[in-house]
Amino acid sequence: MPKSKRSKVVHMTQVNKKTREHKERLFENIRECIPQYQHCFVFSVDNMRNTYLKDVRQELSDSRLFFGKTKLMARALGHSPEDSYADNIYQLSPYLRGTVGLLFTNRNPDQLLPELDSISQDKVDFARAGTVASRDFVVPYGTVYATGGEVPAEHDVPIGHTLEPELRRLGVPVRMVKGRVVLEEGPEGPQEAGGYVVCKEGDVLDSRQTRLLKLFSVCLSEFKIKVVAYWSAATTKVTPVDTEAMDGVEEDNEGSD
Repeated sequence: MPKSKRSKVVHMTQVNKKTREHKERLFENIRECIPQYQHCFVFSVDNMRNTYLKDVRQELSDSRLFFGKTKLMARALGHSPEDSYADNIYQLSPYLRGTVGLLFTNRNPDQLLPELDSISQDKVDFARAGTVASRDFVVPYGTVYATGGEVPAEHDVPIGHTLEPELRRLGVPVRMVKGRVVLEEGPEGPQEAGGYVVCKEGDVLDSRQTRLLKLFSVCLSEFKIKVVAYWSAATTKVTPVDTEAMDGVEEDNEGSD
């Protein structure tokens, strides 16, 4: 039977690819900033969230911040003394790998570094699959509460009975007892842990674990900006700051200024 022409799947999440013009504009914008600002910083971002990045842009409104393909940003700076767009700025190129961006500013490094720490403070969100758990999370045996034991029972409320089927689907051995969701000891949850272990510190979280963490309103992802290195026009020198911030990341970015 021929396939109906009416039956079509429309993807609502489709986005436009970056055009050549967009990439050329990013390249030119970076080069225009080099002579206009005194300092160029390479910074990394842990647990990237666009909402929090917008806050950073607003706080640094007198500066220019770029996210893009790391190879493109490196080409704009230069790879050698011969093609370096400014004296020694090419020495920043090796630091352009992973989830990193460029920040052009006239603010003094001694002033900017603590400001970035302050801007990214207390910015947490729900973890996504692939995130490394920063701590243990265990749901205690007995009546299951909304925060999964994160706060004392007298300050919490029992989790809604409508979530019992989803908890069971996610592998948590719960059942209804007198209208309350109860977690009982069983083979699924190690008894010595005092409850059902959702994750342990250092675990690479999967989608099931992140869903459970979200159900219990547990945020394990912290948005953090770290300066990797910076170049100063006055000295034409590159100063490393936190090269460990690049460890374990190799992907290019897709964002832009």
